[in-house]
Amino acid sequence: MHYLDHAATTPMLPEVREAMEPYLSDDFGNASSVHAYGRRAKQAVEDARDRVAAGIGSSPSEVLFTGGGTEADNLALIGTVTKLRGNGNHVVTTAFEHHAVLHSVEWLGRLGFETTVLPVPESGVIEPARVAAAVRPDTIAVSVMAVNNEIGTIQPVREIVGAVRDANPRTLIHTDAVQALPNLPVNVTEWGVDLAAFSAHKLGGPKGVGALFLRAGVPLAPTMHGGGQEKGLRSGTLNVPGIAGFGVAVQIAAKEVHERIERLRPLRDGLLAGIVGIVPDAMLNGDGERRIAANLSVAIPGAEGEVLILLLDQAGIACSTGSACQSGAVDPSHVLLAIGRTKELANGSLRFSLGRSSTQPDVDAVLEALPKVVEQARRAA
Repeated sequence: MHYLDHAATTPMLPEVREAMEPYLSDDFGNASSVHAYGRRAKQAVEDARDRVAAGIGSSPSEVLFTGGGTEADNLALIGTVTKLRGNGNHVVTTAFEHHAVLHSVEWLGRLGFETTVLPVPESGVIEPARVAAAVRPDTIAVSVMAVNNEIGTIQPVREIVGAVRDANPRTLIHTDAVQALPNLPVNVTEWGVDLAAFSAHKLGGPKGVGALFLRAGVPLAPTMHGGGQEKGLRSGTLNVPGIAGFGVAVQIAAKEVHERIERLRPLRDGLLAGIVGIVPDAMLNGDGERRIAANLSVAIPGAEGEVLILLLDQAGIACSTGSACQSGAVDPSHVLLAIGRTKELANGSLRFSLGRSSTQPDVDAVLEALPKVVEQARRAA
């Protein structure tokens, strides 16, 4: 089987499994317990916090562990905006954010906050000036993702931060960086953001664990209440094995990121050239240059994406039509509609996403299978 769906999830790294194993067996303690078992678990959590902080360019005290990227996004937006309601009543985001952000913003709207969802250009790259133009004196927060999860375009986060700060220095800036960490050098301090969300299973770590970068001094109201873990901002018994694995996964991702980019870019470019050679009317979704090396999203006119996926699966190739969170959805991708694709083209798009284990034979397998797959899919349509 050729796996080209790393943006959905990644195989767990052997080093991560090894790091997790002690906390699944002998060192099973609760990190909140004061006895020896608990102290060993607590130390594992703090070691992982150090690793995550080093990998994202923050202080360990600015890292909160969560149950995943979705929870981190929800906590960042709902937690800060509700906490700061006395300072304003307005939130800004973009139309092609992950639903963890879009649905959080919709929820805030139901709570009475005013929301602005900015349109996205065909390139899939947000212009800082457009974001700044939407900022008002009462804007509490702006949320723009670092890398789009479906089309892989890279947003100019640092420039967006600068433009927003010029428009309103009090506005907080959040970024969903879930797809950034394995694919770009990440430094939240250099970016200048106030909050950023991360997820372990996008970079060889376990599912069900993530982190929120919360810049020192940024106010946050908890959205989960209980035992007061994570400074009272995220209650719940800590997932010690998952957190330990997450820390190692971040450490490896940060160490390998430059090599990863250089190795995956020619694989992606060769895949795109091969697809266009086979399907001359195929269309790249998003800017061709300002995108991560691991992502290739293409529209195949005259074919249904779900049919293409099933036929490729039968040929031993795993890819997707877009976000795994939307798998099985009847509606076309909101990301592709946001960048101006028609419903038909959005429904006929494929996302190939590469990772640490991707090799040339994976690309060759796609190109070998594609002529028959496209012919069958178009005939079925």
